[in-house]
Amino acid sequence: MSENRYLTFALGKGRLANKTMELFEKVGITCDEMKEKDSRKLIFVNEELKLKFFLSKGPDVPTYVEYGAADIGVVGKDTIMEENRRVYEVLDLGYGKCRMCVCGPGSARELLKHHEMIRVATKYPNIAKDYFYNMKHQTVDIIKLNGSVELGPIVKLSDVIVDIVETGSTLKENGLEVLEEICPLSARMIVNQVSMQMEPERIKKLITDLRNHVKGKGEVS
Repeated sequence: MSENRYLTFALGKGRLANKTMELFEKVGITCDEMKEKDSRKLIFVNEELKLKFFLSKGPDVPTYVEYGAADIGVVGKDTIMEENRRVYEVLDLGYGKCRMCVCGPGSARELLKHHEMIRVATKYPNIAKDYFYNMKHQTVDIIKLNGSVELGPIVKLSDVIVDIVETGSTLKENGLEVLEEICPLSARMIVNQVSMQMEPERIKKLITDLRNHVKGKGEVS
């Protein structure tokens, strides 16, 4: 492929993007334009390395990568699972660690044991469906919420919730607890399927450099 072709990265906005650029800098991938705090640019370019970067909302990152608007994306595993796009997941970057869990009042534990019909509130209906239908073989009524899902059991909208848990302090403060763990989560790198064929050397070198750094140095603090 032409050496003039840019590799384009889509990064989830906020803390994830900051952590990602910290990690990238440690393997020689930099973009000074992204450090300009007052910049209103949407695309950031490193002309020397032939790299482009843009920031987007997390759930949009796999979409940009699937359709080739970005060659590479960095986003949480939860987003990859929920969006279920046709992309290659190539690397666990080791930061942004948390868990996807079924949570609720302690009394709901029995409902999960006996496979009763229950209501589940969540921001992640696809993950919840896959877990209850395919893993637990339990029929549930899934209610999509966009805000604080912890409210679900408190106001009797749902029996349990499926949500991301970091420390568990918000659950505890609201009389809820982790009832079942669905899977561990962290930041992951994804690659467009065509890009992997078109730019195998550049992309595989990047993956190797990052993998060696993550394994050798541990997590980005």
